Amino acid sequence: MIAPQSNRVAGVPQVAMGNVSDELVELRGLRFYFRDWAGPTADADTVVLLHGYTGHARSWDSLAAALASRFRVLALDQRGHGQTDWAPPDRYDTVEMVDDLEAFVAALGLEQFLLVGLSMGGIVSFAYAGRRPAALAKLAIVDIAPEIDTLGLERIRTGVARPDVFASREAAFAEARADNPVPPEDEHRHRVYHSLMRTADGRFTYRYDRALRDPKNRRKGIPPEEGWQLVASIEVPTLIVRGELSDIMSAATAQRMVETIPDCRLVEIPGSGHPVPLDKPAEFRAAIDAFL
Repeated sequence: MIAPQSNRVAGVPQVAMGNVSDELVELRGLRFYFRDWAGPTADADTVVLLHGYTGHARSWDSLAAALASRFRVLALDQRGHGQTDWAPPDRYDTVEMVDDLEAFVAALGLEQFLLVGLSMGGIVSFAYAGRRPAALAKLAIVDIAPEIDTLGLERIRTGVARPDVFASREAAFAEARADNPVPPEDEHRHRVYHSLMRTADGRFTYRYDRALRDPKNRRKGIPPEEGWQLVASIEVPTLIVRGELSDIMSAATAQRMVETIPDCRLVEIPGSGHPVPLDKPAEFRAAIDAFL
């Protein structure tokens, strides 16, 4: 298990936040971290944000700050990620994360909310929505579907298997930038710096659980056929956001999502790869804001 660390990282440009607090909640035997943007009024609608594999709640800072003028925004660190506790190595299956989300909604007493999930968080989101929860009002699924392109999946597996200890935060950022030069630099540095924690010898490594980096420890996902059944069961208005250059979600699969979900539309973000909120944050914010 890990304890949450300071939220302020030296050298990272600070996003103007407004009324935001850093919170902990005990769910299903683990301590979860989340950020809570209070919103303009006590009765403002709530938006829940779920990050992708290797990601964290702080990667949503700029989107959440923009949405907070209209909504209460909750960005959750999922199990084993960010400042949330690490789970036993065999407890990272998708169903565990769906149950976590269900417990989070209950713990915060959310009676109606909007859900945005990226990649791994998108799988959690459509699996949760497929249960037809009464509290869910709208859903945005970002660049993921029940079927994942093998090229992109192999790229991710190769990436997490590389050396993951760095002499400095900037060294970690330089590697990330070499992998993906598309995002705005400040946005990219913010995400990378908040991904890191110090090691005992003063170097830096990623916060997410080492068990998630072990190729022998494969998380159990949702089989494609079951995933499509869950997608077909979604009853709320849904937005699919796809990166034009995505190697995870093909255009054909995105179209199948639109045809399978009863009330669904698709937005494709030009020039973006799989990490749409990172690659094209302004365009992504516009798409999400219009939908919500």
